Amino acid sequence: MSPDLSISFAGISFKNPVLTASGTFGYGYELLDLVPLNKLGGIVTKTITLNPCQGNLQPRIAEVASGMLNAIGLQNVGVKVFVEECFEKLRRIGVPIIVSVAGTTKNEYIEIVKILSEQSSLSAIELNLSCPNLKKKIVCHDLSLMQNILEGVKRISQVPIIAKLSPIVTDISEISLAAQNAGADGLVLTNTYPAMAIDIKTIKTKLFIMKGGMSGACIKPMSLRCVYDVYKNVKIPIIGCGGIMTGEDAIEFMLAGATVVSVGSANLLSPMSSVKIVSEIENILVRESVKSVKEVIGFANTRG
Repeated sequence: MSPDLSISFAGISFKNPVLTASGTFGYGYELLDLVPLNKLGGIVTKTITLNPCQGNLQPRIAEVASGMLNAIGLQNVGVKVFVEECFEKLRRIGVPIIVSVAGTTKNEYIEIVKILSEQSSLSAIELNLSCPNLKKKIVCHDLSLMQNILEGVKRISQVPIIAKLSPIVTDISEISLAAQNAGADGLVLTNTYPAMAIDIKTIKTKLFIMKGGMSGACIKPMSLRCVYDVYKNVKIPIIGCGGIMTGEDAIEFMLAGATVVSVGSANLLSPMSSVKIVSEIENILVRESVKSVKEVIGFANTRG
């Protein structure tokens, strides 16, 4: 008998624990004719803002050892165009859809959530409170601001709110608890890590804005530690994210305490990566005689 891969997260039922990570899979539907997206647990869209955003100037992607830097700058069509032109295409996939959103003020976050909440097929909203490559401070570094935003959107949202947090803090458990206390229904741990690279031939940074967010296999141990630490201190579920390239990586995050995982940079190596990771998780559970993926969650945390 095949193991049970189904999982519940903040009241959302996923057929398996593998999601795409925001910012690495476009709006979520572009590869619908090439990749069997209905085999995934769910789709997390690229981050949507209130108004269209052109993002940062090129170059805004650079390869580094075992990973990559990006400084895209949240390029997107804006929430109204997204709803009018993209959402129907997302519905066709047949899996839960989580829309990532970001704003420059509390009111912008609230306005975006109001517009999105009118969409009946929306499963949840991910609040991007931690983008490291914009010319403004990271929202979750200001606990009061973060809590005000969360409390504001919770009052008007018709779907679960998931807070995506930055790992660049003194205590990841502290901001996770603050997010929980402000009403977050779940967490994403973690966003990318601020970093930079320099071309020694041109003596220029490899990104136009100099610094960007580092992702890929190189960040997995650090992100895994964040999940492990937070799991012991919060009651809301965690989406583990950061350097997941294989099914074994995904299982590590779940052992540390993640309920589900989101796959990011691996999709840029191969659009089939997320689908492949679903199969790899199933094979690992079969090999280890585990009947349900739920048995894995937090198991390493209980063993000290």
